[in-house]
Amino acid sequence: MAETVLVLGGRSEIGLAVARRLAAGNTVVLAARRSADLDAEEKALRDAGAAAVDRVEFDADDLDAHRAVLLDVVRRHGRLDVVVVAFGILGDQARAERDPAHAVEIVHTDYVAHVAVLLHLAAILREQGHGQLVVFSSVAGARVRRANFVYGSAKAGLDGFASGLADSLHGSGVRLLLVRPGFVVGRMTDGMKPAPFSSTPDQVADATVAALKAGRGEVWVPKVLRPVFAVLGHAPRALWRRMPR
Repeated sequence: MAETVLVLGGRSEIGLAVARRLAAGNTVVLAARRSADLDAEEKALRDAGAAAVDRVEFDADDLDAHRAVLLDVVRRHGRLDVVVVAFGILGDQARAERDPAHAVEIVHTDYVAHVAVLLHLAAILREQGHGQLVVFSSVAGARVRRANFVYGSAKAGLDGFASGLADSLHGSGVRLLLVRPGFVVGRMTDGMKPAPFSSTPDQVADATVAALKAGRGEVWVPKVLRPVFAVLGHAPRALWRRMPR
């Protein structure tokens, strides 16, 4: 049976890469601001075999509009089978330390907006009795570093929230996959020096889809980061504060 795949953050390189891998024979819904400008993204999905591609207007920071947007997608397509929550901003750490408003902007998009939309999604999928949620955390939240503590703290909060939400969904027929990528070489990090164990959006997508199919609850990308951060979690604070982002 054909499925409906919803990507919240329809321009996200990782979200689109995941959607391409799930597209064949299915309907993919791209939700983003300025959805009329998603021609290239729609073509990539049709080339990947999508049976249909829909676009909806979605502003992650407009919390009051989340539920209406999601219910409209359900009304138009009948159900949600896989929801890839892929929106987010990196922000500017130096600016955030000078400008609290920018720090709040980062935290609002990367944490508060995720909490709001995930709770709406959980309620909708619980009522359906099935569905899969994909949430992108980050190793930046595994232990927050001085070099990017605003973004890292938002990801730490999201990681904890998503872990708890996954537990709350146990037995409901709804599963949540928490993905913890390291440094991803892409548009968001353009111009930055890649960190050790970096990956690409395609590598993250490959690991994500494999974990979905295996029914896993979490995945680190690349997988070597899990033991690395198990060790780094015990690094002395005086050393840790000098770690780069």
